[in-house]
Amino acid sequence: MLALGALALPGCETLSGLNPLGSAGPAEGTPGFVRGFLGGIAAEDPAAALVGRQVLSAGGTAVDAAVAAGFAMAVTLPSRVGIGGGGACLVFDPAKAATEAVLFLPGARQTVPAGADRPAAVPLLARGLFALHTRNPRRPFEELMAPAEQLARFGTEVSRGLAADLAAVSGPLLADPAAQAIFGRPGGGAKQSGEQMLQPELAATLGQLRLAGVGDMHQGVLARRLEDVSRSAGGHLTLEELRTALPGLARPIDLPSRGGDRIAFLPPPADGGLAAAAAFEAMRGGADLTAATERGLAAVAAWRQQGGDPVRLVGSGDLPPARFAALPASAGLIVFDRTGLAVSCAFTLNNLFGTGRVAPGLGFLLAAAPGTGAVQPALLSAAIAYNANIRGFKLLAVASGQQAAPIGVAGPAALSLLRGDLPESALDRGSPAPARTQLAVCANYLPGRPDRCIALTDPRGAGVALGAVDQ
Repeated sequence: MLALGALALPGCETLSGLNPLGSAGPAEGTPGFVRGFLGGIAAEDPAAALVGRQVLSAGGTAVDAAVAAGFAMAVTLPSRVGIGGGGACLVFDPAKAATEAVLFLPGARQTVPAGADRPAAVPLLARGLFALHTRNPRRPFEELMAPAEQLARFGTEVSRGLAADLAAVSGPLLADPAAQAIFGRPGGGAKQSGEQMLQPELAATLGQLRLAGVGDMHQGVLARRLEDVSRSAGGHLTLEELRTALPGLARPIDLPSRGGDRIAFLPPPADGGLAAAAAFEAMRGGADLTAATERGLAAVAAWRQQGGDPVRLVGSGDLPPARFAALPASAGLIVFDRTGLAVSCAFTLNNLFGTGRVAPGLGFLLAAAPGTGAVQPALLSAAIAYNANIRGFKLLAVASGQQAAPIGVAGPAALSLLRGDLPESALDRGSPAPARTQLAVCANYLPGRPDRCIALTDPRGAGVALGAVDQ
């Protein structure tokens, strides 16, 4: 699986096609339905990347694949992605020749209720992925949830990435009995890479959402259960908070690149996009990686302190230096399909394993409420470079790595778009540790030349990049 980490996406448009209705071969919705170039996906979890690739093979769009892979990551990488958390995505639609942002960050709390020793963020992942699905779907939403439900019910192997996260916080995490039941070994200690992980309660929750709709978590039976059990877990969510929590659509921070190209970044409150935009602008002016990193973090610190116009902050070169305490973990995925539809998503629980407590009977970790105690919002960083005149995208990037996530997006993007580095070199030289970058580059745009497209996963991480031509 690791050998696929820098897999090129060969193929040409003459090979691409869908099975005609009524012809022999797999039906639409079944892997193998698409013939020829599928597109590509890179994600920080291999099993989730495979789920997304199967959706592309079954005739789903990049939006469909991102939804399915996002739900799968909530099962296979629950240290960073979960039903109790949220995220943010960028979507480029060649029909619109534009990029838009779908924002569903784990919600801040108005006040911390008495007795909430680990205040939980208001969950938005399910509603957010539903909102993402509205942007250009082909497959039913319920169908896209099914792989995650099956992974939870029948089990999945602990990945290298999840095993590393477990090793980092196993002591306090396994003090929670529900977390111990999921992540602990019978003889003590945390599960190791390659061991099986079953999550029957999470499977039941996903099944309830699939059958009743994601709104059930916000104003239905599941919402009332979550209000009750979150109290016993110290999170103290309320029905009113759950009901009013909604994802949003927003215009990205959109900057010029080179040769008529533009690059769109996530906008605040996903302010890692602001930091990445400021770092990219600094590199466009000749700054090196270190100076660009400092410019990006200064811009986001200024926005968090005083708000204001993020575009103005992108170009400000006289901001005071920023010093952040440890910022929360995140994870990302990128995916594009054969039509040139492209998605870049970042997810978070606002802490590694969120509050460290599983919602009893529901099987998912509660995200940590941002702005309470030492918990700050994660720097969710993603970008899409495109050309409106050609109606094609050129680059996708998303990165994790706490403070390094913004430069993990801006560095490879700037080296590829502005300085002409090959994708492998741009990733290697432009993404300093601890950033972990998922990158895709279509040198001649997509739609256009699929044989010039490549998807890459950071070789220092535990993810995988997949793309193929199905014959």
